[in-house]
Amino acid sequence: MPVTNIKNSHINKWLLPLSWMYGLIVFIRNKLFDWKILKQKEYPVPVICIGNITVGGTGKTPHTEYLISLLKTNYKVAVLSRGYKRKSSGYILATPDSTASQIGDEPYQIKNKYPDILVAVDSKRQRGIENLLSLPDNEKPDVILLDDAFQHRYVKPSFTVLLTDFNRLMTHDALLPAGRLREPAHYAEKADIVIITKCPTSTKPLDQRILSKDLHLYPYQNLFFTSFQYGLLSPVFNTDKPKLSLNEISNKDVLIVAGIANPKPFERKIRRHAKKAEKMLFSDHYQFSDKDITSIEEKVNSLGKREKMIITTEKDAARLKSFVNLDKSFKEMLYYLPIEVIFVNEHDKEIFNNKITEHVRENTRNGQLHQK
Repeated sequence: MPVTNIKNSHINKWLLPLSWMYGLIVFIRNKLFDWKILKQKEYPVPVICIGNITVGGTGKTPHTEYLISLLKTNYKVAVLSRGYKRKSSGYILATPDSTASQIGDEPYQIKNKYPDILVAVDSKRQRGIENLLSLPDNEKPDVILLDDAFQHRYVKPSFTVLLTDFNRLMTHDALLPAGRLREPAHYAEKADIVIITKCPTSTKPLDQRILSKDLHLYPYQNLFFTSFQYGLLSPVFNTDKPKLSLNEISNKDVLIVAGIANPKPFERKIRRHAKKAEKMLFSDHYQFSDKDITSIEEKVNSLGKREKMIITTEKDAARLKSFVNLDKSFKEMLYYLPIEVIFVNEHDKEIFNNKITEHVRENTRNGQLHQK
């Protein structure tokens, strides 16, 4: 994809007057923090914020999982999320028995993938952090990852990672509701690291320099370029079944089921390999109902006479897994396609890893001295 294509972000110009009003509210709110009328709080452990300034998916969960994998061997890691669209309230520390409806689909996914780390949800991040830090010493986290908290200024993170989508750079977007920005793009100055996500792996150094100029970053900020790599198709229910490569679905009829912000790359990936593929798309974080399950069953059964599969995203699988009374045939057909973060430039991976681990090591030491 040519870099010039990223400038084609759809902006509803007729809504720009409302965006200006929204921008004024954002400006006043941020000034109240700058003037210390609204209070930020710092903590004696490394608190790493992973966020964005847009609505819609930029890949926060896969990047959070990357940080977990990087840190969990040497540190006790906690992830704190608000638990978007969960059916509960207040502070909850996830357990192996927690459900997606209790803690949200993304925290549920993370807890299932990394059962040995702490996963908590709380819309009030200060309270969430304080509850984590009040755990017994042998359970207390060494480092806290704040998921989707770039706008949550009541907590002052020790380090901030900001994500922006290659296909819709924040500098080519507009504030809500005309565009998708929660804050003006220049608020990216709060970030220590900026990552352009969902880059084609073929992104050339020249393209990267053009993108870097578009973002107008400061000398103290580091810029990285990441992409997503798809894993093996994994059964949602019968985990004893073997995983499948995408090449193994070439003789199958596939129903694509997705409730994520941007399902197009996921859909394209499946269609490249399946003999026949149809789709059922839902809104982001969609809460499936029994009626939806019936509709999915009817749709997949109407595909044809070949062997059938239902392929969904890892995030959707977290929600579909709560339907324990599904027909056996439905469960056997249901697979998800996991993704993981890769760096477009292999040498950037080492630089990024070192920056994160050095920050955690230094701030963990500072926190221990502070407590003494």
